[in-house]
Amino acid sequence: MNETDGPPIVFVHGTRFSAGQWSPQLTALRGDFPVAAVDLPGHGARSEEPWSLAAATEIIAAAVDSLDRGPALVVGHSLGGYAALEFARCRPELLRGLVLAGASASTRGGWAAPYRWIAGLVPRVPADRLARWNDRMLRRLYPPEVVEETIRSGYAFHTLPAAWGEVLGRFDANAMRHVAAPVLILNGEKDTVFRSGEADFARAHPHARIELIPHARHLANFDAPDAFTDAVRRFAHQLPAPGRLPGAEAG
Repeated sequence: MNETDGPPIVFVHGTRFSAGQWSPQLTALRGDFPVAAVDLPGHGARSEEPWSLAAATEIIAAAVDSLDRGPALVVGHSLGGYAALEFARCRPELLRGLVLAGASASTRGGWAAPYRWIAGLVPRVPADRLARWNDRMLRRLYPPEVVEETIRSGYAFHTLPAAWGEVLGRFDANAMRHVAAPVLILNGEKDTVFRSGEADFARAHPHARIELIPHARHLANFDAPDAFTDAVRRFAHQLPAPGRLPGAEAG
């Protein structure tokens, strides 16, 4: 298969990271699909831009348009998964499929309290200290070819309070009812926090399924890059042609 046969795929990174998070997937998939990865507002090359979900939605839309192949499969991890849910609600005409990776927990209710505390704590720690800690952690846990692009791209700790401040309290399984495309809920087997709502998220959509990456944690695309990539590839191949998308329930 060559890239002219496959749907376009747009990758959306998680908290504090950037498009570099997806370097293993971009390398593995670009021979079969038109692919792109975005920097969300306040992250990576957009570090100086203020965060908002509305701006994130437009950035994802621009990436889909840049591939010039019609509606895209959007793959979002963690913060990027919730941004992808907002994109699905606002720009359904540009969505051919959705992969939610580490983003199937409700951000409402008591679950959110520890994350509000963390979001408030991060600005009190010097960014260079947080960056050194992240560098050491990533290099200890993962091979260089998986994480060096993420490390080179730097971290967006300054954006974390605004980003999670907007996401917390906003999303639960009902968000799936606004997604007019098939959905793969792709989680690390050991990501207990962000798996907490996966069954509810799947039940809320008529064309959603759950797949687990064995032994992987929240950063499943780092823990098991080949398995993560294979899951995205298989889902992309199964997507219906544009114009024949099954509809989600009215929300």
